Amino acid sequence: MAEQSVVVKGRTFEAPAKGPWELESTHGSRPMTRLAQAAFMDGFPRGFSEGTSRYGVLLDHLRPGFVHSFFYNQPAPVGAPPGAMGPPPKPVLQLLSRVHPEMRRRHKAAAAAMEGKLWRKDLQTWDEVDKPAAIKGHRAIQAVDVAALSDAELADHVDRCAQHLVDSAYLHHKYTITACLPVGDFLAGATTWTGAGVGELMGLLRGRSAISRGFASTELDAAAKALTTSESAQAVLAAATPSADTLATLTEHPEVGEEVTAYLDAVRWRSVGYDVGDQVAGELPDVLVEALRTALAGTSPSAPDDDSALTALRERVPAEHRADFDDRLDQVRHIYRIRDERGVFSDGWATGLARRAMLEVGRRAHAAGRLDDPEHGVELDAAEARALLTTADGPSAAEVAERFEWRTTTTTSDAPAFLRAMPAPPPPSAWLPEPARRTQDAISIFLESLFGVPETPNTDTVLTGLSVNTGVYEGTARLVDSSADFDRIKQGDVLVTRMTSPYFNVVLPMLGAIVTDRGGQLCHAAIVAREYGIPGIVGTRDATSTIPDGARVRVDGTTGEVRLLE
Repeated sequence: MAEQSVVVKGRTFEAPAKGPWELESTHGSRPMTRLAQAAFMDGFPRGFSEGTSRYGVLLDHLRPGFVHSFFYNQPAPVGAPPGAMGPPPKPVLQLLSRVHPEMRRRHKAAAAAMEGKLWRKDLQTWDEVDKPAAIKGHRAIQAVDVAALSDAELADHVDRCAQHLVDSAYLHHKYTITACLPVGDFLAGATTWTGAGVGELMGLLRGRSAISRGFASTELDAAAKALTTSESAQAVLAAATPSADTLATLTEHPEVGEEVTAYLDAVRWRSVGYDVGDQVAGELPDVLVEALRTALAGTSPSAPDDDSALTALRERVPAEHRADFDDRLDQVRHIYRIRDERGVFSDGWATGLARRAMLEVGRRAHAAGRLDDPEHGVELDAAEARALLTTADGPSAAEVAERFEWRTTTTTSDAPAFLRAMPAPPPPSAWLPEPARRTQDAISIFLESLFGVPETPNTDTVLTGLSVNTGVYEGTARLVDSSADFDRIKQGDVLVTRMTSPYFNVVLPMLGAIVTDRGGQLCHAAIVAREYGIPGIVGTRDATSTIPDGARVRVDGTTGEVRLLE
């Protein structure tokens, strides 16, 4: 049982409401800014709940809460009162399944979604309606010259960005079940039929999600192709000049300027994290130059595997289940790309645009003596930004500086993992009516494979995690605590970090291997290691606290071990 309250750095952590709460540490490693919190409080549960309702999932949503800006959540299952400590006893749950109107409706919806392959219709809606509309909305905001706005106009623009961020978080999580359920359904069946592990089965999806290889991979490839035909442009790229100057010269170069500009325009305002406090790719000129050099050198992600691995796995499937195995694999290959697309084309872009607006607020407030640093503008909410821009009110510079200091010096390692208690696992699918069991099994294995990490003890020189790709690689460990560290990554480095997001994609072509503290076989780091065909060990728990920056390490994808060499 977790404590009722915990004191961290002089601050008391108490549960945001009754019941058990769990710290969200897989998708973020620091406290969140106020704009990001608002998006998660509104858009996240609303979108998630809409998806679970349509698919008949009995977990309605994850209830969000923030404690000293750390993101905590709590399962909110259908039929349970807020803050329930766990599922009801089996007889009660079975009675509810027969008499609770919403549970009965969801059982029918679950069966219909599976039978009708609802995710295929959702992918069509995403491709034809929601993604184009999202891109249009992003581009409209990006087209605004924030520096040219009056203070009142900038305050209005911040309001627009804040709402856009909420709407984008909603869009992202509207498709969460669409992205997760077919993957979980395939894994639930295939692990039973073949005895294979999740990592081996996920190898069958390598090369099936282009967006996972980088959100501007098409533009980067075009820029690299143009560079191969221009010796003078290659000389510019290779010169030991400041990266910002290199990029400026390349954009004006007569032979490659159009292609390099298109690449930079595509990535400039994309966030490399989940928060307005995280940098955007355009703030990382060293990374962008290194990405161009890597692309020119010909480093490329994995192509889809041949069918040898599939053939071997399929032979392990009992004959009576092979048609089902084939169908589930076909479904997940068809839908797989939406998992990363829904973030890259929604809140990943919106977060970067909101950051641009808040940095402009910070620049003006700093010039007026109302903030200590322009960067502190990201700590404001929309109402505070308006107050600082247009009135004499608003938070003091000292208060905002304290927020910045807390967010940038405190991590999830400092915060309690649970408040009040650890949330109980969902009930066994066998307790549910037949129509609901397949969906429950799919969601359960997906979540377990997304968050689950091994418990094998680590030592001072050897860490054990989940191997997500084969191969052995030795290289220099580059410890990345935040996006501010991206500029230190060089070609061939081993990325060592707490977790990655889909927005790390700008640095992925440079990496020799990936090692993380958090995440399971379905986390983002695992996906991209497979896509790039590089060794990856996730869920080590202790890599960032054990491996010094710059140390030589061996990442062994066969044993799942990371060994400190020096």
